[in-house]
Amino acid sequence: MSDAVDSALTGVRILDFSRVLAGPYATMLLADFGAEVIKIERPGDGDDTRAWGPPWFEDRSTYFLSVNRNKSSYTLDLKDEADRDQLLELARTCDVVVENFRPGTMAKLGLGFEQLQEVNPAIVYCSITGFGSAGGAHLAGYDLIAQAAGGLMSVTGHPESGPTKTGVALVDVVTGLHAAIGIQAALHHRFRTGEGQWVEVNLLSSVLSALSNQSSAHILTGMVPTLLGNAHPSVAPYQPFRTSDRPLAIAATTNGQFRKLVSAISRGDLADDVRYSTNAGRVEHREALVSELESELTKASADHWFETLSELGVPCAPINDMKQALELADRLGLTPIVRPEDEPEGVAQIKNPITLSRTPARYRTGPPQLRDDTGLFIRSDNRT
Repeated sequence: MSDAVDSALTGVRILDFSRVLAGPYATMLLADFGAEVIKIERPGDGDDTRAWGPPWFEDRSTYFLSVNRNKSSYTLDLKDEADRDQLLELARTCDVVVENFRPGTMAKLGLGFEQLQEVNPAIVYCSITGFGSAGGAHLAGYDLIAQAAGGLMSVTGHPESGPTKTGVALVDVVTGLHAAIGIQAALHHRFRTGEGQWVEVNLLSSVLSALSNQSSAHILTGMVPTLLGNAHPSVAPYQPFRTSDRPLAIAATTNGQFRKLVSAISRGDLADDVRYSTNAGRVEHREALVSELESELTKASADHWFETLSELGVPCAPINDMKQALELADRLGLTPIVRPEDEPEGVAQIKNPITLSRTPARYRTGPPQLRDDTGLFIRSDNRT
């Protein structure tokens, strides 16, 4: 396939100073669609996540491998004057800079937005921070801290066991998505006007936005959401249920779906029970309803109910482990695992979830090895 024809972001060059997850995830998504990403790493150790293991794959961190495909990597010391001069020259040829240092750090190094705008007025400069560049500039930005401070943990977990974090660094991932959207919006403006600009995203704002209905409920009513375990604050039944072997998640969000559900388990009478005939009633009498449903669901396996209820249009799924989830995606024809085009037996990864009909994501190269040379190829481009 031709990059010029089949890659949506061909010609976009990104200078990537980001480490760990939010920034690298954003730049990987953009690289999948053709952007050239030059990853700058710390001499000796590189990106922090290169050392985050186990688990390891051939002595390489699976964490690092998960978010760094389609990139080249170079090690440069940002405090070294000669290395910094190389970076300023490189920035002249780039469309985008991404960094996730604490606010003010890049400016002190001579690589801040204003300084790079002097050498490249059209630069799109994306800064990713934990708590913004104003009153929270001194706070360290880690996903766990953002989940705690941003309210996500207050609505995640069981009343009996207390708050818990999500099973993946979800705030980092959401912030990375916001960064990728902001970069593309700024590039669209730049391509129309020739103007660069500063894109800022932070973990706290991202998690507040991602809390969506929970944050909205508080803003509009003053209600403070609390722990509900796996239940939904506004819909029932919408949670996992016990079966004869493993839990089954059911999301019967309408009266019609609820009627199909109770009919399938031979309890059609529940749909006419005044306590359960409306969603509001089902939410109010949630505990009693769960008991009624589980008394029947525990008579068969999760897979039995998955097949039976899905045929009726009732949204449900067994709680799969990672292996089972990938097997399901494969059975559904989603082809969840990809390998680099240049290495058919190379590092296996989860594919980009975005499908474009004309310019699909490509997996040109695997995650880069750490390179300890300091000579960067600086393309001679005129940027406007």
